Amino acid sequence: MSKHYKVAVVGPIPRDHITTHKGEVIEKYGCITHPVIGLAQLLKDSGTVYPISHIRKVDTPPVEELFAPYPAINTSGVSDEADSGDVIKLKFIDQNFREEKQTAFMNPIMPKDLAPFIDCDAFVFVPITDHEIVLDTLKYLKEHSNGTIIFDGHGPTHTMTISGDRHKKFWVERDLWLPYIDVLKMNLEESWCTWYKHEYAESELTDLLDDIGQAHLRPMADYILDKGPKALIITTDSSGCKVFTKVNGELKEEFVPSIYMENVIDTTGCGDSFAGGLAYGLKDGGDNFILSAMYANALGAQRTQGTTFEVFKSLEETEEMIRGHYPNFK
Repeated sequence: MSKHYKVAVVGPIPRDHITTHKGEVIEKYGCITHPVIGLAQLLKDSGTVYPISHIRKVDTPPVEELFAPYPAINTSGVSDEADSGDVIKLKFIDQNFREEKQTAFMNPIMPKDLAPFIDCDAFVFVPITDHEIVLDTLKYLKEHSNGTIIFDGHGPTHTMTISGDRHKKFWVERDLWLPYIDVLKMNLEESWCTWYKHEYAESELTDLLDDIGQAHLRPMADYILDKGPKALIITTDSSGCKVFTKVNGELKEEFVPSIYMENVIDTTGCGDSFAGGLAYGLKDGGDNFILSAMYANALGAQRTQGTTFEVFKSLEETEEMIRGHYPNFK
């Protein structure tokens, strides 16, 4: 790759208090820190990663210290001007499911926050709550930038109450957002919040997320891919991800199995890391979403291997990891 690759990673840098499913307590900065550092390790001297976020003034020194060891990270898009930032408590029930509490929140990312970075090759949006990214920001990018917009569906499918409880919600505004997204990424629960019925019987709303299944994915993908996105990528818990595209109007579904890790220590940030891997896999400007999913699975797998950011490996180590699990990787 001869071109210097620029990626903006947009979303919160929350101060996280985490209790793992094994009972271990971890305090660290989360969300976009995972894809930012994962991408910085892959890019080294061949690109720049720009975290775009609003944080508390008290968090500025430790966040700068966190990113300082990685030369590929440029923190000019991290602002404490509004003294606003997310503070979150996570308690994992098992490896994949958790209770969430949010006690502080950041100001939304507006078009002016991204104006200095419109020459980026890719924009990775990783919101965790529905207020953090405004639609006008994506509209602004579509009008002023040629960068690929990768959007994580976690944000618009989650909200918080005045008691700080974080809850899943239907993405009712879905059709307003889809024309401004190139690659939409989400997990199975978020997909269920995205593919809602026109009307529900009251009894249907009680246990909506108990037995999601995957039967809804194809009709949802068929609908979404007609609204703007080039790809819909659904992570299927620990098994891998499904990549949906349309070729000559025909829906295409491909499964990319996960990279199995025997010892899973901490799954916090796996989905965020996955989104960063998608951006790296699309660095050459094509639409090779299967290759992109391989890099995404690799970063997600690396994330599970510890509680620090040292889990993220160099490009050479990551590609060796991918090569060992995907025989068709080139």
